[in-house]
Amino acid sequence: MARLMALAAGLALSLSAVVQTVSVQAADFIGAGVYGGEDAICAHRSVRGTIQSRFRHQVTHVPNLPNVGIVDFYGARLTRYEPATLNSPIERRYCQATARLSDGQDRPIWYLIEYGQGFAGIGDNVEFCVLGFDRWNVYNSACRVLR
Repeated sequence: MARLMALAAGLALSLSAVVQTVSVQAADFIGAGVYGGEDAICAHRSVRGTIQSRFRHQVTHVPNLPNVGIVDFYGARLTRYEPATLNSPIERRYCQATARLSDGQDRPIWYLIEYGQGFAGIGDNVEFCVLGFDRWNVYNSACRVLR
């Protein structure tokens, strides 16, 4: 049921982005800059849950990472938004937050929400990088790919 609700929410957001894109004039520029305040999508419970479970899997299976988990997020904000267009049909949201780890440390975290990119095109995909936990340098130095 939760997946169905997440799919419906993702579809509604995608549809609203398409409707908003239609009304944009050629000179308007969308998706740059940093938006203030706690973003509802970046701070959504399902996004946080996905990150927490994948982070737990990461620290368990990647050698030489501390055995910690994410216990809380705060300060989630949207840093960049890329609406779906004809040339780039995937809607993307780039977010930043601070993750509190089970050892008491706070670490910056950057993540990307890609709509419609879940398994077999159903659901959404979330990619994330916690500063200091990208041992194999997947997201470049200091998580630069997701910033």
